[in-house]
Amino acid sequence: MKKILIIEDDSFLSEMYSTKLIQEGFEVEVAVDGKQGFEKIKNIKPDLILLDIVLPKIDGFEVLENVKKDTELKNIPIILLTNLGQKSEIEKGLSLGADEYIIKAHFTPTAVVAKVKEMLKSKNNE
Repeated sequence: MKKILIIEDDSFLSEMYSTKLIQEGFEVEVAVDGKQGFEKIKNIKPDLILLDIVLPKIDGFEVLENVKKDTELKNIPIILLTNLGQKSEIEKGLSLGADEYIIKAHFTPTAVVAKVKEMLKSKNNE
């Protein structure tokens, strides 16, 4: 079973995405801030990370940078899942190594799950 880590400080959203992913057969872990998220990444080494950018303690960009710097973790696919839609933020996220940048308002939870599946499938084919 593929393990997904959701790093999201909005409990309503993390619960909604968790429920959807669990229904699709994924194992889900949740972290409520960047610091806890990075600890969980190191401990559980998830198959994919859904990462918000605006987070308490450490923001998503910093979590992303830390993951990509770590040789054991750098190949974990990361989808930035955020409401920040400025071109500069999107470019920053992708240049730091995010595999995908999803603006929450533009994607339903079902579409997010489809993106997760698609990304895991392409990683398995590499």
